[in-house]
Amino acid sequence: MADHDHSYKQLFSHPELVRDLLEGFVREDWVADLALETLERVNGSYVSDDLRERENDIIWRVRMGGSWVYVYLLIEFQSSVDRFMALRLLTYVALLYQDLVKNGQIRHDGLLPPVLPLVLYNGRARWNAPVHLAGLIQDVPGSLGRYRPAFRYLLLDEQRFPDRHLPAGNLVSAIFRLEKSQYPEDVRAVVSNLITWLKQPQQAGIRRAFTVWINRVLLPVRLPGQELPQVNELMEIEAMLAERVKEWTREWKEQGLRMGREEGLQQGLQQGTRQILERQLRKKFGSLPPGIEDKVHQADEDQLLEWSDRILTAESLDEMFT
Repeated sequence: MADHDHSYKQLFSHPELVRDLLEGFVREDWVADLALETLERVNGSYVSDDLRERENDIIWRVRMGGSWVYVYLLIEFQSSVDRFMALRLLTYVALLYQDLVKNGQIRHDGLLPPVLPLVLYNGRARWNAPVHLAGLIQDVPGSLGRYRPAFRYLLLDEQRFPDRHLPAGNLVSAIFRLEKSQYPEDVRAVVSNLITWLKQPQQAGIRRAFTVWINRVLLPVRLPGQELPQVNELMEIEAMLAERVKEWTREWKEQGLRMGREEGLQQGLQQGTRQILERQLRKKFGSLPPGIEDKVHQADEDQLLEWSDRILTAESLDEMFT
């Protein structure tokens, strides 16, 4: 996991990737007002007053419109569902704002810059965590609700993007296609495109980042136990895939079958836990309100097990889910 995070951060340390991410995947009207040629990496190491450190965040800023309004991108890389991601990101954004104030990096009118918190998720299971903080806070009576913080993040779930909807000629699309690749030939086709797109001398750094990520992260996951030769360029990866395509296709298929069986077993166990919990809830409390059913359907395995323990002592649905 550490290698994956480090390699991802190396990739998104290049403005070309961030530009393609914004143009191709943040489909909102304000993106058209960004002066993407002004993209600038911001130091991602800052310390809060209570000495909690956040290091190596991928944070960029860019001018928007005719004025020097900054947009900060806080990118989190996630391969498993984190129910409390909204809370985590709220903390990171608050630390970022705190650092900007401490270092005098705010506008002359004293206003803080807007922030786009962005989660790139590449896990197989569907992301079912709330994308807004309100989804983590219980309903409150009357006017108390006005004090509930409003915060949300943008989720990009790689597995949910059909290939036909991926922007053509886009470097982030290439990452998504590589991570969803079924066989070595699929990887080879994307690598061939990358060689064409990244042939300029000034693109050596980003070519190297793709080479390292494919060889150290992507291929070892698909081919566990295989000793991969050291390569320094995308053309060497393409040649390696061409040379060993038949052998690796067989191993790739076997690995895919194993992963599919394991994933299917896990999903089956989780579905069984969910059905048992729903049956227990109905027997104890009667019919379930739609909101409770939604909570149970969206919960992960850990949450389902916690509720399965709590039902033994809970006297009401409020006690169960508060």
